[in-house]
Amino acid sequence: MLRPQAGQKSSDRSGSGGPACGHVRCYISATYGRSQPWKTPRRKLGPLSPSFRSVALPHVGPSDLAIDLGTTNTRIYVPGVGVALDEPSIIAIGVRDKAVIAVGRAAKAMVGRVPQSVQVISPLRRGVIADVTAAREMLRSFLKTVVGRWHVLQPRVAVVVPHGTTQVEKRAVDELGRSVGARKVYLIEAPVAAALGAGLPVAAPGAHTVVNIGGGTTEVAVMSLSGIVGCESMRIGGDDLDEAIIQHIRKGHSLLVGNRQAEELKLALGSTVLLVGPSEDGPLIHEVKGRNLINGLPRSIGVSVHELREALHEPMTAFLDAVRACLERTPPELAADIVDTGIILTGGGAQLPGLDTVLRNWTNLPVTVSKEPSHCVVLGAGRAMEDPALLRAMAASP
Repeated sequence: MLRPQAGQKSSDRSGSGGPACGHVRCYISATYGRSQPWKTPRRKLGPLSPSFRSVALPHVGPSDLAIDLGTTNTRIYVPGVGVALDEPSIIAIGVRDKAVIAVGRAAKAMVGRVPQSVQVISPLRRGVIADVTAAREMLRSFLKTVVGRWHVLQPRVAVVVPHGTTQVEKRAVDELGRSVGARKVYLIEAPVAAALGAGLPVAAPGAHTVVNIGGGTTEVAVMSLSGIVGCESMRIGGDDLDEAIIQHIRKGHSLLVGNRQAEELKLALGSTVLLVGPSEDGPLIHEVKGRNLINGLPRSIGVSVHELREALHEPMTAFLDAVRACLERTPPELAADIVDTGIILTGGGAQLPGLDTVLRNWTNLPVTVSKEPSHCVVLGAGRAMEDPALLRAMAASP
């Protein structure tokens, strides 16, 4: 047995923690699992500085989102950031395995160009969910893009719904939001959100008239004191103008054209079609390409202003009748306010050239197109999410 050398004190476990024998192996065995004297304790890190957090990890943790789940486009608003996503409401899915192939702009580029193994779907029609599964996959993909970029986790979500939506349709939107990870879903009606996004003081007494023209719906609303006094909603939007052009060219020229060409024709010639007098026949002003329905061969034709005016006559008449019906039910005091405040146009359909002039000539009222008509609805929903009192006043029960 080894003895400690002269001048060396023997130690036990109650002392410095080393063994009495002095062996190195015994020392390691005796100190295993306890604090080792030659190691310095780790320094605890404090919280990140605000400057580093804002640069490296913006919006860490739960936050809020506003979603405009439109027929044509889906837009997502992040408070403090702005509109973080603006994509077409289209998804491409494999027919066999139901796998998501593309969403948004990539899926829109596939319309009319896919094989039989791929299906391109528009999950929303007339502002409501038509395909629940496709809508869930599309929204989950969009939210994954926003979450991955802005680090938003389990957010509260405000979803815009058309005015007059039934309880079943509202419940479907609420379940859709919760199925993609939202911890709370608020429903805000589109006319209210559009007025907030346009910057109108809807909480003040006085009439404020908004005409929100979407891809599948059009809503004319008169608001005062944070409420809707009167609203006329119809299931006609910008997509119906495209369809009217397609059907007119098909019947008049036996030519089948796509939605993209019809939309380009509408935007390029909108002001000419709407503003030229009905007795004037315009020349051939635009070339349209499509498939001949008689022989099945590709063909190009020219369309005139007069033809397009005839094609758009029916949907434009329905639009003007909706404005008239809403204004006719307005109380006289609020009607007097509308003479001064006028009408605000919002939505993607408000960008149709010449529409504001037509409405101004027909109503003899001031008509103004909002600053960002396409983003007014989602901006208004985002503004409501940033103000708890405003959110409680504007939210609709599912």
